[in-house]
Amino acid sequence: MQLFIDTANLDQIKKYAELGIIDGVTTNPSLIAKEGVDYKTRIREILKVINGPISVEVTTENFEEMLSQARDYATWHENIYVKLPMTENGLKACRILSQEGIKINMTLIFQPMQALLAAKAGAAFISPFIGRLDDISQDGMQIIAEIMEIFVNYQIQTKILVASTRHPRHIVDAARIGADIATIPPEVLEKLIKHPLTDIGQEKFMSDYKKSL
Repeated sequence: MQLFIDTANLDQIKKYAELGIIDGVTTNPSLIAKEGVDYKTRIREILKVINGPISVEVTTENFEEMLSQARDYATWHENIYVKLPMTENGLKACRILSQEGIKINMTLIFQPMQALLAAKAGAAFISPFIGRLDDISQDGMQIIAEIMEIFVNYQIQTKILVASTRHPRHIVDAARIGADIATIPPEVLEKLIKHPLTDIGQEKFMSDYKKSL
């Protein structure tokens, strides 16, 4: 399973890229707004750090403006994946843009049929938001399992990108189900790396080594 980092913070992206564990980046207007930087400038900075898919989201609900923004984004770099919302206009734009060779990440997916429709419209990635489903007492991971079953049944090539992950268990379950990608906030990535028993064990090893000197 590929791991993407879900942030627009350049320092965080560099930190985890140096560990060799990040395959791509997902961003959105909210994440970039937090950084207080120009949208295009930050994406270009990210592209210099990560040689993999970078998802860049449109900032409009208007169909023609979606097409215009997406076509512009696609000129920035071959690794750009344009994020479109799972709406009627988003689907229509996905069909047209994917036929033009522009890679689409259909976002804000909350049920299996939305995922299937996005795949039929030509999306390269579909992004189910599992944490937001958990927030309203639905089982987000069950949605991933159902999408996975449908895609396997019909040999659909669209990749499942598990989004809105909130804790390490989400990542474990996504990997067990067989999702293609999980995008992970930096604070969750940190939890994947660390375990208290690892720290205790390392401290003991170092203490014993110093005693042997």
